[in-house]
Amino acid sequence: MRVQLTDRFCASAKSAEAQTDYFDATIPGLALRVTSGGTKSWSLLHGTPRRRVSLGRYPSLTLAAARARAIEVKDGRSAGTVAALAEVYLRSIQGLRSVRQIERRLRQNALPIIGHIQLNELHRRDVTRVIDAKLLDAPITARRVFEDIRAMVRWSVARGDLDHNPIDGMKGPPISKPRTRVLSDDEIRALWQGLNEFRPEVARVIKLCLVTAQRVGEVSGMISGELDLNRKVWNIPGSRTKNGHPHSVPMSPLALNIINQAPAGIDQAHVSSIIHCNQFGLPRWTAHDLRRTALTKMAELGVAPIVLGHVANHRTTTKAGITLGVYVQHAYEKEKREALELWADRLQGIISGAGRVVSIGSR
Repeated sequence: MRVQLTDRFCASAKSAEAQTDYFDATIPGLALRVTSGGTKSWSLLHGTPRRRVSLGRYPSLTLAAARARAIEVKDGRSAGTVAALAEVYLRSIQGLRSVRQIERRLRQNALPIIGHIQLNELHRRDVTRVIDAKLLDAPITARRVFEDIRAMVRWSVARGDLDHNPIDGMKGPPISKPRTRVLSDDEIRALWQGLNEFRPEVARVIKLCLVTAQRVGEVSGMISGELDLNRKVWNIPGSRTKNGHPHSVPMSPLALNIINQAPAGIDQAHVSSIIHCNQFGLPRWTAHDLRRTALTKMAELGVAPIVLGHVANHRTTTKAGITLGVYVQHAYEKEKREALELWADRLQGIISGAGRVVSIGSR
């Protein structure tokens, strides 16, 4: 289907079939591929014979950036770029169990910043820019991305794409201890009230992170096609989860009310930037602290650890070892719903200033 692609169209594009290609009327051959599960990616039909060239995922790669990258490919200027190297490198490591995580980190965090750079012009300052973009709010991710880039560059030197390693000897960010920040009831109340001053779509994402205990990237990327309102379930496709496994999130009445109050569609980086600049007078907090807060509060209410693992979609908990991974196929849907509704009830009490706590055993 040929259309005049715009930022608004890309954000709201859907597919009634398994997948739909929306070809750009501005750059011939450039297409936004949208799957029925909501995944969006850029590709370019190019050359003789025609072949499909993968450019990157939307919204990590914006419309403007996709057009620029498509022009580079057409002009033959992408052959020696970091983005081109990444495509070959990712194909070479398909046998690794962690390949999906590596691909996600490179596409989301590295390529939008340094993908256009020619390999022979890559400098450690470019890698520093990638690290700095994640270091403050996601120090562990910053370290992992550095390790991904280092491994990719070393691989390219070994096979002859580069004559020398431009980041040889470069020290990555230190491996920091995981954050332990959990918001208190008073902080939650202050945050919730303060969100009334923000754009509805921003407040929507932040509130849903706290209500559902899901990651900010998953919440900000939510589309209507993932919502089963009859069953009151949010189905996140594996293409959008950190571990690559599909995840179902039972929706409490509070969550559904928030979804109905504001439109979807906002970039994760924009939400993180707003949080960084607006702390509401609270000690430093991040979007991921909201997830930790929700899970911690559920534990305080008596929710069992294995149920918390299923709510969080932590495979190390839900599929650890032979027993859980092979023999136990129970999905804990009922328990997840009870836990999330219990937490939503408690959260509403916190917001209103009520102090009564009901545990899962006394419900």
